[in-house]
Parts: sequence; structure tokens; C-alpha cells
Amino acid sequence: MEPLPDLSQLPNVPVMTRERFADLSGVDIGVLNGWITKGYLPVMEFGRYRLINLALLTKMVLDKEFSL
Repeated sequence: MEPLPDLSQLPNVPVMTRERFADLSGVDIGVLNGWITKGYLPVMEFGRYRLINLALLTKMVLDKEFSL
């Protein structure tokens, strides 16, 4: 059985603004918006706000097969 990954560095919030996510990940906001438009990042809409769904993104990453 594989050891569980260290999740202590993950934010403990299920959603995050695009600006904050771009800042924390070091990605330009324009690139991030492109990823959202292409469907690479899951987003949730709350009224007029579109927030990155970190809970779903974390699940997607952990479920993805890793290769070198």
C-alpha cells in the first residue's frame, strides 16, 4: 500500500479567488484565466464570483496517475 501524501501544506479552504491562487502558485493571472477557460481548473460560481474549487482540484491531482 502506498503511503499517504503530506497534505499539511494544502490550504484548508475549499475555494479560492483567481488572484490569490495566481499569487500562491506563481502563475500570471492571464495564464490562469486561460487554464480556466480551457477547463484545466475546476471553478465554482457564487453569484457573480468564479472561485477555483481547491477541493476538487486536490482530488483530481491525487487521483491522477503520476509518471516521470
